[in-house]
Amino acid sequence: MKKSLVLLTLLVVIVAAVALVACNPNDGENLDPNAVTIMGKETDLNKPYMTEIFEHYTTVTGKKLNIIKVEDNKFEDAAVARMADPAKAPDILLHFNNADLSRFNVAENFEYLTDAEWVSDLTDSAATYCRDAAGNILGLPFWESSVSGCYYNKKLFDEYGLVAATNQNEFRNLLNQLKEVVDVPLLWPAEDCTWMPQFALDPIFADDPTLLDKLNANQIKYADIPAVKRMINWIHTADNSNWFGNAALNTGWDDMAGQLASGKAAMVFIWDTWFYTDFSGVTYTKDDFALMPIFMNTLSDGSGTYEGGNLNMMMVNKNSTKKKDALAFLNFCAQPENYNVAFKGIATVSVFKQEVSNVQSHMVTDMQASINALERPSTASIKIIGYSADDVMAAINKLLRGECSVDECIAQMDSARIARAKALGAAGF
Repeated sequence: MKKSLVLLTLLVVIVAAVALVACNPNDGENLDPNAVTIMGKETDLNKPYMTEIFEHYTTVTGKKLNIIKVEDNKFEDAAVARMADPAKAPDILLHFNNADLSRFNVAENFEYLTDAEWVSDLTDSAATYCRDAAGNILGLPFWESSVSGCYYNKKLFDEYGLVAATNQNEFRNLLNQLKEVVDVPLLWPAEDCTWMPQFALDPIFADDPTLLDKLNANQIKYADIPAVKRMINWIHTADNSNWFGNAALNTGWDDMAGQLASGKAAMVFIWDTWFYTDFSGVTYTKDDFALMPIFMNTLSDGSGTYEGGNLNMMMVNKNSTKKKDALAFLNFCAQPENYNVAFKGIATVSVFKQEVSNVQSHMVTDMQASINALERPSTASIKIIGYSADDVMAAINKLLRGECSVDECIAQMDSARIARAKALGAAGF
């Protein structure tokens, strides 16, 4: 009996080891020299549709993959360093078409994919997202296309007779009511999440392209834009009013699902797909959540906004010795019979024209009219030269720690942005 148990345990260990080699997630050492290497943020590569496509590829083709997962807050620097070293550069890099991409010499490092067969299967919005200023397709957008907004626990709201806000004043009143009944009215994961300020900056520059042009020409600064100061003032007020609870600086990605599922937190600025890929709950489930606009006091009329989807692209290293295999992997991912396996049951707007296995979140469909009226394209992270979500959040976190004033916070945001723009050799800086 004991001998059989030992043999069974040994077999399980061997099978697990074989499975690990097949997909080989690691820090970049001891890679299989014959396998395509894929590098991305840890949370990105752990998405269920990503792990599904990796496993599906290995099962169907019998080929292995090297998966390099990097902690989110270390990814950009690590990716730049690896791409500068031919011996360590990945064959495929996952990246968004945002301002951080400008840290790479895209033309020298990545293959343009404009003529790939799968481009015709991309939806118009997905194809547009993946193009550079010259119209080149930079990568395969194998990702979720979600709607970002303020997702709130409708069931909890009903329990306390609360209703969703439709303007900035109503949102302020709602937050004050919520802090009487929950620990965290609005979950603000400041420890390691950086996307929240982007939602407030987007409408400022999406609604006034001339303002964006002046900022990018170094003719004005954030400090010259009243809406930016209103945003930072709002964040400061939110923290001082305990709208974020009393532990925002110690709350991160790994804490979000638990706090929302338990009812400790009532609302969060996030995207719908997160509820299908990263959230599970017993006390409250994804079906208990609904959507309202984001209100961070950037619009003078007090209205709120939603943000359209950002797409993670699989970009191919044009200098890789395994470029042919990397392109073949992208072609595999771009086939309907494969991407429909990966995205089965995932709540996302379709990225591919033949994507039919995904589902549409009830949270989004219930608010479609509001979304159509108030949605803004992702703008700040893509179009502001020198923009870094990490830099912005570092300045805001300094404010939350009481180490600077509102004006000093904005000055730090400007200083970091200008320094990056200068490093990029941007005109006017």
